[in-house]
Amino acid sequence: MLPTIGRRLAPRPTTGSLAPPEWLEAQLVTTRELVADFTHRRSTEYFVAPGTAVLRETLAEFVANGKYLRSTFATLGWLCGRPESRQALKAAAGLELLHAFALIQDDVMDESATRRGAPTVHVRLADWAADRLSDPARFGRSAAVLLADLCLVWSERMLRECGLPQASLDRAWPVFDLMRSELAVGQYGDLLNEDLHTAQLDDVLDVARRKSGNYSVRRPLELGAALAGCSPAVTAALGQYGAAIGEAFQLRDDVLGVFGDPAVTGKPIGDDLRQHKATTLVVAARDLADHHQAEQLQKLARDRPAPGREEDAWVERWQDLIHACGAASWAEEAIGGRVRTARAALDAEPSIPELPRETLEFLADHCTRRTR
Repeated sequence: MLPTIGRRLAPRPTTGSLAPPEWLEAQLVTTRELVADFTHRRSTEYFVAPGTAVLRETLAEFVANGKYLRSTFATLGWLCGRPESRQALKAAAGLELLHAFALIQDDVMDESATRRGAPTVHVRLADWAADRLSDPARFGRSAAVLLADLCLVWSERMLRECGLPQASLDRAWPVFDLMRSELAVGQYGDLLNEDLHTAQLDDVLDVARRKSGNYSVRRPLELGAALAGCSPAVTAALGQYGAAIGEAFQLRDDVLGVFGDPAVTGKPIGDDLRQHKATTLVVAARDLADHHQAEQLQKLARDRPAPGREEDAWVERWQDLIHACGAASWAEEAIGGRVRTARAALDAEPSIPELPRETLEFLADHCTRRTR
């Protein structure tokens, strides 16, 4: 997660004048304002029919509370080749609407009830429809998918209308298309790997790389670099860094999906276990387990109790086994190795300017040691 910020207007970031945490805070405030302004204008344009006010309110709250990770990396990619630009910030901000699209649909597919400590979009829309329609749950899911589709369309529009020269945009479109395509293919792979008994660790890691690693870090960096016209050497270094940190980011996500504190993550403890997700951590536990541990894991996967105290105890047994078989240690070692790889990629390219270099080094630790 990026540094916590308040709602007040912060100074616009000035390249080279702020340390990474302060720069990140200022950049986050500015980007959040750009997204809020754009979504307000689009909502005012399209949400005019009766019953659409709930979409405007739901979307405004949803986009206000994200980590803004992808737009941050895109901005850093830009700063590797060009000075600070409000137009570039607008281009990067469009990735937050792409991410809103992905999260809203992901929550529908996972049947998740909460995100960031609040009801998911489809649950909120179902609650709104509870005394209005005969099947509010179906309405909530369907309306959430449609709102997500709008976010996907508007993410491209925000990039297209950012104000950067056409030559910059022409360089960026292939990366943007690749990012969206990898996300969809990775999500499909995630569906295929839902069965713990048949999922293979290499396949799960490949999905994590496509769906989250490339999507969260690598492609945003490359998108910013493409907009700025960075050299092939700089773009390659950013790609190597992004691939490594993106994978580490997803591995940390998988650890938090099992061991994360609900008060911090905003989700129930062991949420991935409750949803029967075959994540890297869970599949690694299956592969590392001895015969007795494997039997216990199979029994847990087969005999999930109903929600309540028994389910909480069931999660604790999962956690104990994941620690006992060495999967938790494996994940921490894998994260550490990828952070070292990312740092080496930065060290090998001396032409990366000071601010993006220092901030990328900071984020290498911050994104992989986070608690939510």
